[in-house]
Amino acid sequence: MFLALLSSYVLSQFYRAFLAVVAGDLSRDLALDAAGLASLQAAFLLAFAFCQIPVGIALDRFGPRRTLSVGMSSAVVGAALLAFARDFPQGLIAMALIGGGCAPVLMAGFYLIARTYAAARFATMSSLLLGLGSLGDPLSGMPLALAVGAFGWRPAMMGMAGLTVATLIYVACVIRDPPRAVAPGGHVSPLEGAKKILALRQLWPIFPIALVGYACVIATRGLWIAPYLENVHHFDAAERSLSATALGLVMAAGALLYAPLNRLAGNAKRTAVAGFTATVVGWLALGLFGGHSGAVALGLLFFVGAFGAPFAILMAHARSFMPTHLLGQGVTIMNLAFMGGAGLGQWLSGRYVRAAEIAGTPAQEIYGTLFTGFGIVVAGALSIYLLTPRERR
Repeated sequence: MFLALLSSYVLSQFYRAFLAVVAGDLSRDLALDAAGLASLQAAFLLAFAFCQIPVGIALDRFGPRRTLSVGMSSAVVGAALLAFARDFPQGLIAMALIGGGCAPVLMAGFYLIARTYAAARFATMSSLLLGLGSLGDPLSGMPLALAVGAFGWRPAMMGMAGLTVATLIYVACVIRDPPRAVAPGGHVSPLEGAKKILALRQLWPIFPIALVGYACVIATRGLWIAPYLENVHHFDAAERSLSATALGLVMAAGALLYAPLNRLAGNAKRTAVAGFTATVVGWLALGLFGGHSGAVALGLLFFVGAFGAPFAILMAHARSFMPTHLLGQGVTIMNLAFMGGAGLGQWLSGRYVRAAEIAGTPAQEIYGTLFTGFGIVVAGALSIYLLTPRERR
């Protein structure tokens, strides 16, 4: 079962980050500027986010097997449509279908882990799924660049659609639903369930850091690393692809690193605070000093990539306050904050970069301000997160 969840999450991570490598081809063939490209990535993330509520309801009501199978079918259609897209609207629809199709993947994994393993092991197992699954991110770097160079980006996307079909079949054959949890006092409607989750005051200080923490990291990996390294440090195409691949690997390693760090720290809040504090320092240093050399910039990018998104740790912290019969809705509402923030972050950062380019702002100043801004907003959200209680045992 874990391998089926892992294979589907690898694909989800690939689709989340591949635009950074094919950005030039898409911009040329679909007539996109920086804002249009950012809109494609935002379409993926916003569709992903908006599907979280129905995904949560489906997980609690129908189970992860059917929920995940339906989602991956949408991703197949989206990948095939993108391979044949001829203009911006078609590309936008394709990315929305892929984003909505990937929406159940990680949440189905978290749901099954929470229902299968003891609560104390949730952070470890979810970090393992997140870290190993994040290897899909570097697959969207150099390996994708080689495939695009050999066959073109459209055949490469059709190949990914075929691989997604194979994974869908594997998931449908292997995943088994756990027994349905029964609410105390009888059936709870989806609206009542959502109200109960949102009424948990322990979750309120977690939402701001969920909104911005992941958004800054995925905006950089999924959208800005290539133009930043090209326009500020004059990396060629191969160097940019290799750097994107390396950053993906670092992010995967960072996700795996958080599991032993959490065991060492003794609680999820302490682990997340340490990680985000280090990340704030990294963002500010990147904004202020990243323009000095390519080596300094890469080192700081790897630093924020490694520590910038303790996604599984935050989810473990939030999950400890959720009742079992509302677990599906609970984890997906929290994921809505992660992915909704990521989508808005892509859109807003794209508008900022485009406006700065039109104004003739030097590239070093554009990205220096962008990364400094990331550090400031994460620091603000972190100050709110400090108010939340530690996880419930």
